[in-house]
Order: sequence, then C-alpha cells, then structure tokens
Amino acid sequence: MHTLIKIVGEDFVYISVAIVGVYWLRAKMSVKKTLGWQLVAGGVLALVLSVVAAHFYYDTRPFVTHHLTPIIPHAADNGFPSDHALFTSFLAFTMASYSRRTAIVLLVIALLASWARVAAHIHNPIDIVGSFAIAAISVVVVRVVTKWWHNRRKTSNWRSAN
Repeated sequence: MHTLIKIVGEDFVYISVAIVGVYWLRAKMSVKKTLGWQLVAGGVLALVLSVVAAHFYYDTRPFVTHHLTPIIPHAADNGFPSDHALFTSFLAFTMASYSRRTAIVLLVIALLASWARVAAHIHNPIDIVGSFAIAAISVVVVRVVTKWWHNRRKTSNWRSAN
C-alpha cells in the first residue's frame, strides 16, 4: 500500500501534465492560444496566491505533529497549501471550459493525488481544500479577464478604425 501511495502522491501530477499536453497539441490554433494563455496566466496567479496564503496560514505537516515517518519524504515546513493539489486541481479546473470529459479525468487524478499526500502524512485535509480553492479562484479570475479582453478587442474603436 505504501508503494501505491507514493506513486499516486508523487507521479500522478505528470499524468495530468501529459493529458493537458496531448489535448493542447491536438487542439486548433485558436484554442491553443487561449488555453496556453489561461494555463500560463492562471498558473502564475495560482502560484502567487499560494505564496500569499502560506504567509497568512501555517499548517504543521502531520508527520511532524504525530511524530511519524512520512511515506513520501518531505521537509518539515509549512504544509499549506499543497503544491501537488494546487497544480493538479488547477489543470482540471482550467480544462473544464474546453472538455468536460478531460476535466473529470483530471479532477479524479487531482483527488487521488491529494488523497495520497494526506495518506502519506505530508498534508492535512485543509492543505488540500485550500489548494483547490486557490486553483478555482485563479481559473475564474483568468477566465473573467480573458472574456473581458476578447470583448474589449471586439468593440474597440481603435481596432475598428484600422
């Protein structure tokens, strides 16, 4: 069981990246541009928000508080938020507006990876919930900005004058 937890908790993130990468490679150019923008901008925003959140909330890792050896070796630093949960849930939420089926698969991967990190004693559930919330906020903000930008470009006087 420890081997399964370690594989899921460490390596499922690569499966998520591969799935999004294959989707992006097979997409039309217009989708590639929008999806690429949303992945980069949303990823940067999620990272910034996670750093800010970590400054406001410190969560001691379970292996430290319970005096355990973690299944996945990790430093005894702040567990909030979980980077793996943040990244995998961010990919799932981003893909939701492109392919529901792909987003569901990615969400299952995110949940499994998150469960494994809790089972490995390196995260508490609050670290996972916080990561999912930060990822969702980042995706929503970038979608709103993207929609605003596209609408602005369509109605711009400068653009229509040229």
